[in-house]
Amino acid sequence: MKKKQRLRIVLGMITLGALAAPAAAQSARDLPENWHLLDYGKDSVYGTSVNKAYETLLKGKEPHQVIVAVIDSGVDTAHVDLQGHIWTNTGETAGNGVDDDHNGYVDDIHGWNFLGGKDGRSIEKESAELDREYFRLSNKYKNVADSATVAAQDRAEYRYWLNIREKREKDMQENKQNYATVSKGLDRFTEIDSVLRAAAGKDTLYLSDVEGLNTDNDTITVAKAIASRVLSNIGPHSSLEGFIAEGREYADGLRRKMDDVGKDPNALRHDIVGDNPNDINDRDYGNNDIAGKFGRHGTHVAGIISAIRGNNIGMDGIADHVLIMPVRAVPDGDERDKDVALAIRYAVDNGAQIINMSFGKGYSPHKNWVDDAVRYAEEKGVLLVHAAGNDGTNNDSLANYPNPVFADTHKKADNFITVGASSATNDDGHLATSFSNYGKKEVDLFSPGADIYSTVPGNKYEWLSGTSMATPVVVGVAALVLEYYPKLSARQLREVLDKSVMSLQDTSVIQPGGNDEVPFSSLSSSGGIVNAYKALQEADKVKGERKIKKKHKARGRHRRR
Repeated sequence: MKKKQRLRIVLGMITLGALAAPAAAQSARDLPENWHLLDYGKDSVYGTSVNKAYETLLKGKEPHQVIVAVIDSGVDTAHVDLQGHIWTNTGETAGNGVDDDHNGYVDDIHGWNFLGGKDGRSIEKESAELDREYFRLSNKYKNVADSATVAAQDRAEYRYWLNIREKREKDMQENKQNYATVSKGLDRFTEIDSVLRAAAGKDTLYLSDVEGLNTDNDTITVAKAIASRVLSNIGPHSSLEGFIAEGREYADGLRRKMDDVGKDPNALRHDIVGDNPNDINDRDYGNNDIAGKFGRHGTHVAGIISAIRGNNIGMDGIADHVLIMPVRAVPDGDERDKDVALAIRYAVDNGAQIINMSFGKGYSPHKNWVDDAVRYAEEKGVLLVHAAGNDGTNNDSLANYPNPVFADTHKKADNFITVGASSATNDDGHLATSFSNYGKKEVDLFSPGADIYSTVPGNKYEWLSGTSMATPVVVGVAALVLEYYPKLSARQLREVLDKSVMSLQDTSVIQPGGNDEVPFSSLSSSGGIVNAYKALQEADKVKGERKIKKKHKARGRHRRR
């Protein structure tokens, strides 16, 4: 879950007065670390039946190797649970400073970093696309008082500018209000944390610790009720200490946004990367640091897809014969259309068969560049899987980019899947997570995305939530299918996943971002949750249309300990 989503809980609680009076805490079910791999019929959680598929359908079958590109914040290629699952560019000689394979990127041994500079630095925090668009158009239109004075050919752009200006002014006001509210709330939560840590005798408190406190002290009782409510909402595997730390970071981000008003949102890009982000032909930029120190998000994604199975370390990935190609294009902030377009092309040109895209934004000024890259992937038979977003909004009415609808023709790419996030149970009506975006037309299916345990840098593991986690679950299932049915085209693979979902036509849920009860099937075009067992059964019925030039099995690419 993005920090913004978690902090909305703080805002909501303060607004509703939850800090003033105790309330009964919602008890959270303890989940096994691999719940998203489990089977509903056997385990009573809405998993993907991956383990069931391995235990039954795949016994004795030989897989083919699949290359999956992870366009993200970077991947810790040294993680113990990813060893043997990292793609290597065999056409490049490491460290010689030469573009040996003539693909335009020097020493891209394990991938490429489109956020890097030639001096080895990289962008960590980026500006919002809204601010970049405001800055781009302000000199042209900020002094225009009457649309009648705008040239006819510029009127559409002028209307767009007015929308950008209004949205930015609204965001600036919200940032100020949220900063004040969050700062106040976090001060209160810090007091609560201190009281409860003293009572429990522990430095870090999880939901089970808080709920396990027995006390007749009024102050501790109030603190316990508030902390229980927060931790129930953000997940049983989150700590109050971690929540407060994320809150401080979020508040610092709001402070930076307020301080940066009026500054050039492209200054850091010019300083570190040095390219022209508004020229798609200016491609000589970046570096080969695809791990860096910013790879928490991307490493988590990579582990969900391909962490070594059966080694009794950490957790199990979904697809056992996958090579991960890290492509860094996603900062803390809004990614650039240029970077996304070139990242897709890089992945396609270097052999990726599936691309994971756990990112998104609300504006896409160079959507045509991304559309061209999506078409390129479509022509080359590469499947793109994208996160629906974490705003609890309807993608049918509020666009989330990138998306499969081409701006020029309004047709949909047939190699594109958009993924919403689901929970382990429907006990509280939130089988569709409260944060997930949805859309009967624009979201294809749902997938486990709440409390997913996976790899993070430094040989560690964390529970994270978001459509960012639901997307690699789908990618992992797609890769698993392709391992055993390599002749499936990207279009066929998408159709197999759509047709084989766990259908929930008669299940009612709380609509994400609201309180209305709706059929789960109304939230996506397929109406269900991705299911590996059923997908493999469906794939077995399909005559593949992809031509395989060279058939090769994945040997020696994974370790079992």
